[in-house]
Amino acid sequence: MKKASRIYFVSDAHLGIPDRESSLKREKMLVQWLDEIKGDADEIYLLGDIFDFWFEYKTVVPKGYVRLLGKIAEITDSGVPVHYFTGNHDMWIFSYFEKELGVIMHRKPQEREINGKLFYIAHGDGLGPADHGYKFIKKIFSSRISQKLFSWLHPGFGTGLALFFSRKSRMANGNKDEVFLGEEKERLIHFCKEISNKKPYNYFIFGHRHLPLDIKINTSCRYINTGEWVKSFSYAVFDGQELHLKYYQAVE
Repeated sequence: MKKASRIYFVSDAHLGIPDRESSLKREKMLVQWLDEIKGDADEIYLLGDIFDFWFEYKTVVPKGYVRLLGKIAEITDSGVPVHYFTGNHDMWIFSYFEKELGVIMHRKPQEREINGKLFYIAHGDGLGPADHGYKFIKKIFSSRISQKLFSWLHPGFGTGLALFFSRKSRMANGNKDEVFLGEEKERLIHFCKEISNKKPYNYFIFGHRHLPLDIKINTSCRYINTGEWVKSFSYAVFDGQELHLKYYQAVE
């Protein structure tokens, strides 16, 4: 008997770091989770930064991740829609996922009405006040000129260079990404409050922040952050009535 349908949201697995062994372990957990939820999933949302770096050359894609990519293709082949929102680490996904995996790509925030509930869905990077430096860099990296210039690098060199800077950035930040700054300083909470004053959203759902969060914005609106799949292994699920933040424990 088929279970009640659900919609799942997950983000920030950052596959590829810090090394192949730990990345592969997380990938297998993510595949196991997808295998467990595919039976009752109406839709699945991958909210970005599933990979720590991704760049598609014309005839070359990053090495590895075959278990995850195969599982996503299996799920879409079965008729379950899988949505992929590009994040700040995987913004250079182009057409490969759509053509080979059958996913629905999103490069901007999306509004969805599901079962009478209004959702605002995005990865979350660049939203909210300030952070002008990142917003400027994102605009440069999103440009066709930057993508073309990077494509001229040999895939081995280009991917190695990108992963080097990614790891260096995380080492420099330490645990900064994993500390809740308080409602007054969290940019995404500011964003939710500002937008909810203009339109009656029931749920804002983001990744990016690396913190599993369930914050009440007003009496009828909540902000859910799906957290990450490096330490917390958190995700969100909408059961048709409510959106819940949950944590996955793999079966050994």
